[in-house]
Amino acid sequence: MKTERKHAVPTLKTHRLILPPLELSDSEDIQRLFPQWEIVKYITSQVPWPYPEGAARQFIQEIALPSMEKNSGWYWSLRLQEDPDHLIGVINLCDTPNANRGFWLTAAFQGKGLMSEASEAVTDFWFNQLDKPVLRVPKAKANLASRRISERNGMRVVATQWADFVGGRMETEIWEITKDEWNHRR
Repeated sequence: MKTERKHAVPTLKTHRLILPPLELSDSEDIQRLFPQWEIVKYITSQVPWPYPEGAARQFIQEIALPSMEKNSGWYWSLRLQEDPDHLIGVINLCDTPNANRGFWLTAAFQGKGLMSEASEAVTDFWFNQLDKPVLRVPKAKANLASRRISERNGMRVVATQWADFVGGRMETEIWEITKDEWNHRR
């Protein structure tokens, strides 16, 4: 008899998106779409660059799936409701201090508010399904598009530091919102 996980990763939906849990079968799409400079330059330097063949499969197999199994990470693919067979990005939550949410979206779909929708859905899951008290998100200060998403999510900068990204060492901001603040604004 299979035991139900307390916080299994559910499929989330927004006005325009479906966010199913990330699966190993998503690795081919990620391997093809992810390694673009406009996507990776603000990603942590822990991601290998140039992105080697098989890196997406390794990431899903060794990081995403095990952390979902341990209920310490929650990973979703982003797909348009009108085209659910094609992955256009990834978003995740994790229990890492000061780094609870991360995401990327292919360039063709940026600037359309899709990541804001996805961020709203997973942030609500973080607070109201996982019952977490605070969400903190690091981002390169130069990543203006990502900063706008945090602003729209009602977050504020609580700290600055320097961090290493694929694009080099950059000033980084830690953005934060509490569960009470999140639920008050909704």
